[in-house]
Amino acid sequence: MTQANPLGQNLYLAARRLIPLIAPLVLRARRKRGKEHRTRWVEKCGQPSLPRPTGPLIWLHGVGLGEVMSLRGLIAALHDIDDTLEFLVTTSSLAAASAFAGQMPLKTRHQFLPLDSPRYTRPFLDHWQPDLVIWAEQDIWPGLIHDVGKRGIPQALINARMNAVSFAKHAKQSGLFGVSLRRMAIITAQDQTTADNLIALGADPNIQVIQGLKAAAPMLAYDAPDLARLRDITQGRRVWVTAPAYGADVDIALAAHAKLRMSDPTALVIIAPRDPALHLPIDLPRRSKGQHPDGPVWVADTLGELGLFYRLADTALIGGSFHDIQGHNPWEAAAIGCAILHGPMTANFAYDYTELDRRGGAIMVETSADIVTALKSANTPVMIQNAGMLIAKAKTDLNTLATQLNHLRGAQ
Repeated sequence: MTQANPLGQNLYLAARRLIPLIAPLVLRARRKRGKEHRTRWVEKCGQPSLPRPTGPLIWLHGVGLGEVMSLRGLIAALHDIDDTLEFLVTTSSLAAASAFAGQMPLKTRHQFLPLDSPRYTRPFLDHWQPDLVIWAEQDIWPGLIHDVGKRGIPQALINARMNAVSFAKHAKQSGLFGVSLRRMAIITAQDQTTADNLIALGADPNIQVIQGLKAAAPMLAYDAPDLARLRDITQGRRVWVTAPAYGADVDIALAAHAKLRMSDPTALVIIAPRDPALHLPIDLPRRSKGQHPDGPVWVADTLGELGLFYRLADTALIGGSFHDIQGHNPWEAAAIGCAILHGPMTANFAYDYTELDRRGGAIMVETSADIVTALKSANTPVMIQNAGMLIAKAKTDLNTLATQLNHLRGAQ
């Protein structure tokens, strides 16, 4: 195990005091480019925009959309244990905040994470005064973790993910990250490789390896009247979706759909791009323009509505799996009842897809012909059932973790 050396942390703690010299200028420039919220960007400078609720508060942080959406299940489990709990969720990205706004759990509010400088973290912590801090996956901020620890607030790192590339980057400053990891009272990892890497950086060896939180997250919300209208339009058609889609996903989905329509001319494919501005090869009807799915292809180019699009479909080809993004979360579609297809590039969710494939809950496809064969398969109900069994196990693990975290909050 690498020994945690405080020298790296001390240098970082000194250097972080320089951040306010340039932060306002950088944030204003990003705001002008649409990269920051028009008014709430000041939250990153430690200026809260919401009041602190009364009672115990748990602060959870996930850097991006996938991480923050996975926290919804944990929040629900903690609320079931103690309905007096309040929750603060922070993110760094604007896209994550926008999508989370439509999927917010009960008694939860969102703020942007303050930049890692004491000028910004001090007013943030003074205002929110959390009783427990939960960090998700891989966003580790040594200064903020230090500030939280100095106040005697318990911390946990959950659903940690660290592959060989990430480990190599962190190992260059193992003294800095080792100190941060050793402040965590609980660490859970998505796989044994992550656990081994964290231990090598200096974490306590008592790391739990449990299935990722994403499998246990609540089903995505949707607009019921809108779903009813769209189901009327698509009634009697074979509907499948590729989401969240990148260019390579769109190309292979359109090629597969052209083959599929040779035997099923009424079939519909929904393309839900990860970026609504994604350039598409042909002029297609778009939801953002108020156009309906009454043709062979429909572009669902609005944010935060995957819960709606997955409910329209029987099968989901999960995006990013034909792209070097290395895959997206399959569990959101599986929880709603879609059969799961995915391409060969899934490193970001290696454990999830390995388990789904091994248990018959998903099919890996490499060509457009593979997709057509899978779409016509009679095994779809079995695939959905098998994925459901994995989701049920993940929820059991999640409830156990929620109990441990709640005890940690009470152990102050």
